[in-house]
Amino acid sequence: MADVIRNEPHHYGRQMSGQRVATFIGAAVVLYVAQGVFLPLAIAMLLAFALSPLVTRLRHTGLPMIWTVLAVVAAAGCVVALFAFVVFGQLAQLAENVPTFRGNIIEKLDSLKQAGGGDSLFSRLSDMVAAVSAQVDAAMPGGGGATKPLPVEMITHTTAYDLLTGLVLPLLGPVGNAGLVIILVVFMLLERDQLRERFIRLVGSSDLHRTTEVLEEAGLRVGTYLLTQLLVNLIYAVPITLGLWLIGVPNALLWGMLTLVLRFVPYIGSAISSAFPLGLAFAVSPGWSMVIWTGVLFLVVEFVTSNIVEPWLYGSRTGVSPLAIIIAALFWTFLWGPLGLVLSTPLTVCLVVLGRHIPHFDLFDILLGDAPVLAPHARLYQRLLSGDRMEATFRAEEALEEEGLAEFYQTSAIPALLLAQDDRDRGVLLADKERRLAETASGMVEDLTAIAGPDDGDVPPPDWRVTVAGGRWDIDDSSAAMLAQVLVAEGALAAAVSYADLTPARIESAGVRQAHCLILCFLDPTPSHASLLHIRRIKRLVPGLRVGVVIWDMPSGLRSTVQGYRNVVAVPPAKLTEAMELGADFAVTSVRDAAEAAFGAEPAVTVPAVARRSVKLRSVKPSASAR
Repeated sequence: MADVIRNEPHHYGRQMSGQRVATFIGAAVVLYVAQGVFLPLAIAMLLAFALSPLVTRLRHTGLPMIWTVLAVVAAAGCVVALFAFVVFGQLAQLAENVPTFRGNIIEKLDSLKQAGGGDSLFSRLSDMVAAVSAQVDAAMPGGGGATKPLPVEMITHTTAYDLLTGLVLPLLGPVGNAGLVIILVVFMLLERDQLRERFIRLVGSSDLHRTTEVLEEAGLRVGTYLLTQLLVNLIYAVPITLGLWLIGVPNALLWGMLTLVLRFVPYIGSAISSAFPLGLAFAVSPGWSMVIWTGVLFLVVEFVTSNIVEPWLYGSRTGVSPLAIIIAALFWTFLWGPLGLVLSTPLTVCLVVLGRHIPHFDLFDILLGDAPVLAPHARLYQRLLSGDRMEATFRAEEALEEEGLAEFYQTSAIPALLLAQDDRDRGVLLADKERRLAETASGMVEDLTAIAGPDDGDVPPPDWRVTVAGGRWDIDDSSAAMLAQVLVAEGALAAAVSYADLTPARIESAGVRQAHCLILCFLDPTPSHASLLHIRRIKRLVPGLRVGVVIWDMPSGLRSTVQGYRNVVAVPPAKLTEAMELGADFAVTSVRDAAEAAFGAEPAVTVPAVARRSVKLRSVKPSASAR
């Protein structure tokens, strides 16, 4: 029955996870099928997030809401229109100059052909360009040789309907979608308060605080991301524009503006924006200097932006892990094409914020968020369980940058070993795995020796010796090594020994007689009476020695952080009382209390000597059946 009760939450969790995955797949299918509806909504929502701070600031001037929204949307539309006007003008100018670049292209391909041999890729590419160029020359008036081609004139009768369908109808889709997005943005900004209230009523009217946090954080993160990305792109595009102009690449303004837009595409935007100027430099310059300088320009600007500008401006504002951004880019591109790629990061930020505050959507925060999904002690236990000493040490060093050694052992390392003790009690941690885990934990403690030196504060006398031993198991020995290292950091001459060293035959070699104090460490919250009897045995072997007991306790705030470890319970006060009754000088449950008690100067508690009693054997007459 106990096993059934213990496994029931896992079965329920698997059932809930299956339901969430099915819901996620169904939502993805709906988004793919109805992309004509959801794509304009997504674009409008993100634009509303970006323009909402401007509306709020302008609203403080006293303008009516309708005029404030129209002014902000009109200003944004003018910026987009001006941008498009400059880009198309630059493209038209570039198209006029393209035929003049043909000679440079053929010359460079010929040089590459000679360098690579007759069967190289450049050779075939050069032949193809030469063939295309010959056909173009032949088609031009006055070209192609002595015989001129006869002019052919085709007369077609075009009706007004044909003109309408050929020119106007292809523009209806993009123009209609753009108009729909603008209308949606206007109404979303006008009714943002009503939309917020409807979302609260739909998602969580019973918890207004949490739902309000969702909306505020989502708006802040998405708006900050878009504005920060725009600032980064400006910082990237301005030196690119100036650099291309100084190098001599034609239409430098065009490439700078395209770089500004393409940088919104995650990861591949910079590569795409650099391909066009590199290709143009290849076509324009008779030599190779322009191509090399253009490549160097993009590499330097990309390096500075990625390693200095973006970490400085972004920090951890998006809340999405780098791997999740790549996966999200693939997912949204599959659903909605190139626009989905541009929208992938803002949409993923919204999903992560939703999952961070609403339990029903926590799947998104677990899969896509950048915050650790396991508590520090659970992460450390996973590393110890896998035998990864290097990673466990790295986690420890990372934690020690923010907290002290005693705090790290109390809040992370000892709780990790308590999880191991629980697995041992449940029979899932076998002997070989326990031995490897204990060796990894002890190795981690050894690796931390260099950064766990004595503190500069008050320290005990330099000859204060403390011996720390495990209570019964290998993992108890690991906890003893951790406590010994804390005592060393406090200034004591502490040494950790194994529980096997406390036998009468080995206790002399363990150096226990020279110690001022001996501490027994138990990870089992309810050690047996036989285990606690070691206190009396040691005191009788070494009279006058202070012997203390540490029964490690999981901090109350960590007991519910890991599912499946329901046996990690608080140490019963009766066990501490039992240890004291057996002659312990102190019985504590934490690292800090053990360190303070180890430096105590109180005289050791004496235990009564064992009374030697003679045992008389009575002779028993054999029974008749035995005879």
